[in-house]
Amino acid sequence: MNAIIGIIADAVTIVVVAIPEGLPLAVTLTLAYSMKKMMADQAMVRKLSACETMGSATTICTDKTGTLTLNQMKVTKFWLGLEPLEDNAYSNVDPFVLQLIKEGVAHNTTGGVHESKSGSDSKFEFSGSPTEKAILSWAVLELNMDMENLSKSCSIIQVETFNSKKKRSGVLLRRNVDNKVSAHWKGAAEMVLRMCSRYYDSYGNVKDLDNETMSKFENIIQGMAASSLRCIALAYTEVANEELGGEGGNKMVVKDDGLTLLGLVGIKDPCRPGVKTAVEACQHAGVNVKMITGDNVFTAKAIAFECGILRPNQDTDETVVEGEQFRNFSPEERLAKVDKISVMARSSPFDKLLMVQCLKQKGHVVAVTGDGTNDAPALKEADIGLSMGIQVNVAALVINFVAAVSAGEVPLTAVQLLWVNLIMDTL
Repeated sequence: MNAIIGIIADAVTIVVVAIPEGLPLAVTLTLAYSMKKMMADQAMVRKLSACETMGSATTICTDKTGTLTLNQMKVTKFWLGLEPLEDNAYSNVDPFVLQLIKEGVAHNTTGGVHESKSGSDSKFEFSGSPTEKAILSWAVLELNMDMENLSKSCSIIQVETFNSKKKRSGVLLRRNVDNKVSAHWKGAAEMVLRMCSRYYDSYGNVKDLDNETMSKFENIIQGMAASSLRCIALAYTEVANEELGGEGGNKMVVKDDGLTLLGLVGIKDPCRPGVKTAVEACQHAGVNVKMITGDNVFTAKAIAFECGILRPNQDTDETVVEGEQFRNFSPEERLAKVDKISVMARSSPFDKLLMVQCLKQKGHVVAVTGDGTNDAPALKEADIGLSMGIQVNVAALVINFVAAVSAGEVPLTAVQLLWVNLIMDTL
């Protein structure tokens, strides 16, 4: 028994000698100092241990909008029928078609238009998501839309809110002047296009949307997406009173078939300055960067090439997938393919979460960057979550870092990664 006690005493002595009492304090102070250093680079650390975990990251899953891009959207293209319209050509559009476009934009929105009171150069201020603000500013400044009068001209009967699965929103309106009811839809161009059977040209003529014309519109959408534009379609249809529903306790629905296409809007969101350099630095350090976005696959690939996530002339058959495709893989297929995937397009919050879970099962230390509530599940599941340039919302409550990057750099720079690795390697 004395021999056993002696062995234990010797072991305790060795441990005490090998690990000084001051080590926990030194570790805490070192990590706290790293937090201060990162604050100077506009990155606020919420959890002390995250500094150490970040240095071990092997994969970064990043959102596109607001993370890789500036989230400063502007309408740069508009197609009416099969013809693109220049900025000064809107006056030549048929007045009835132009009124329908304004009517849809004014009522089918979660944003708003207000007269500027801040003394800025612009007469109007726009609220809402970046996409909504871009479309509203285009309609007001380019189409001369009067938001206030249009709001008074119709009453809203039913609203179908936007969600990440359907990628569209709709509204059912009754015009005060003639009591007619119409449905307006707005959303991802390829999805709204499938709901249409006719389209307007710039002269106000309604034409059938046959297979050949449908292919032409699909090529237009792909061409806009290949130019890094987010493509939004506007469509509408007249609704007869007997089609409204809402009787016998049934919910009134917004008609979503047999629509007439009003136009295609192309929205540009520029990449952040220096983002390509940051991506290359991460890749050079052995950190794999994956982009997960809700945009269509052509827009996603264009942005990925621009940011350096995909290399020029790279084969994208295995490196680019859509969220639904990834979701429908068997668990074994997902684990086998996840390392090769660099871009996931048309993804839902669940798809982002699934990607993070698969990477963690493969032994990766996963960092997730995002800027909205749709990123919250993946941010929480990740080993480290970075919320980019946001105000207080759900995403900010579940992550380890809040990165205030509205004015410039992405926080995952090579210097910061090396700094955190230096902390880890010296302990």
